[in-house]
Amino acid sequence: ISYSLQILSPQDARDVFRIDKNSGEIRLTGDLDFEDVGLYRLQVDATDKGTAPLSGHCKVMLEVLDVN
Repeated sequence: ISYSLQILSPQDARDVFRIDKNSGEIRLTGDLDFEDVGLYRLQVDATDKGTAPLSGHCKVMLEVLDVN
């Protein structure tokens, strides 16, 4: 299975997250700030490597909490 990531909102958050194509693990590549963005909406797409590839997706909502 191969995984890919789409940022649904906010659009300018493309450089904040990345996904491992093989495991589907989502990681941060930058800092999150509650005062800038409080909620991120991501979509993870998964596609198998069959002769007729099948795919599926799920939505991930990430809420940033202020810990101060």
